[in-house]
Amino acid sequence: MLIKNPRFEISAVGPKQYPNNNLPEIVLSGKSNVGKSSFINTMINRKALARTSSEPGKTRQINFYNMDEKFYFVDLPGFGYSKMSHTEQEKVGKFIEEYLFSRKNISLIILFLDIRHKPSENDILMLNYIRNTHLPYLILANKADKIASTKVESYVQDLKKSLETDENDVILPFSSERKIYTENVWNMIEKYIQ
Repeated sequence: MLIKNPRFEISAVGPKQYPNNNLPEIVLSGKSNVGKSSFINTMINRKALARTSSEPGKTRQINFYNMDEKFYFVDLPGFGYSKMSHTEQEKVGKFIEEYLFSRKNISLIILFLDIRHKPSENDILMLNYIRNTHLPYLILANKADKIASTKVESYVQDLKKSLETDENDVILPFSSERKIYTENVWNMIEKYIQ
């Protein structure tokens, strides 16, 4: 899919601020620093539409990126960031929950995992949480450029075992560095925004 005029639209902390134009929403979820902003930039071939940071926990609001009035990439705050105070974590958790369970425009939730590491307790909690929404989801095994391309498939299989996935679960490798897996991800997204 070719996106010509992507734009950042709004950072929201509650339903009153969500866009109300009924475009489908592709939700990006994952722990802090797992590469959600880089993913957006890679998918639309831009350097810095979504601001990336080496400092985890930068995203504290729900960021809506408008893709040519076709759909939104919705970047949720990263979870599991230890320097965020307990109160802040609770506040962020509440508005993520509110968004995921009340928003009618969600077409697909993408859970980002680091392909190199065994899923953390937080990753598994988030996956179960996503499953409980009964919305379509996709698991993205990110940072695939950090391992040999010949080993990517076996790492994906390891993730499947760790997450106790079933045949309905789709896990796709991804790499913002190599940009070699974008087509598979676009195919999935297009299926859900029709």
